[in-house]
Amino acid sequence: MKSFNYTITDPVGIHARPAGLLVKEAKQYDSTITITRDGKSADAKKLMALMSLGVKQGDTVTVDVEGGDEETVAAKMEDFFKNNL
Repeated sequence: MKSFNYTITDPVGIHARPAGLLVKEAKQYDSTITITRDGKSADAKKLMALMSLGVKQGDTVTVDVEGGDEETVAAKMEDFFKNNL
């Protein structure tokens, strides 16, 4: 499993638009991608689960990637977070 932490810089956090983009990105990969904040976790491929985390600007999330292509997927997800969140 590959993991990284990211502090959200988007002024409104992970709201509907960026959450939708994140789900779209995550669905491209076979690996399981899990986002965790304050002990609560959500599958990055499920929009409502992501929204239920209530991630706001300044919150740090942990992204876990597990699967056969986890090295590549973790790097791509980290780039996605840096560019969109």
